[in-house]
Amino acid sequence: MHGAALFAAMGVMGVLSFLIALFIAAIFLSLAGKLVGIEKASIGRSMIAILGGGILGGIVTLLVALVFAPLAPLLGFLANLWVIKTVFETGWLRAFLAWLLSAVMAAVIMMLLAAFGLFTIGALSAL
Repeated sequence: MHGAALFAAMGVMGVLSFLIALFIAAIFLSLAGKLVGIEKASIGRSMIAILGGGILGGIVTLLVALVFAPLAPLLGFLANLWVIKTVFETGWLRAFLAWLLSAVMAAVIMMLLAAFGLFTIGALSAL
């Protein structure tokens, strides 16, 4: 494969990888939302929250960094959290707990996969 076909294949794989990563992250956020008592937590809403929160958080971080850089990460995080709160129609505390629990669950799963050599970090240790 050369030229345009290779470029197209790389683009397709990039989009497919993004969608798979979005779906996996949505599973964690949806499960965490259910565990903290958010009734409207679903994989579809989680995908919207992750995508929308990432976009809005990035925009807010960028714009605030232009004015007062030390405050940018905090306001970007709050924008991301606001999207989770709004999409799931819940309060700030449950939105934060869902976000935190989903991050912890993802980290634990990655560590387990690495321990069994099924994740990149673990696979690299075998070299």
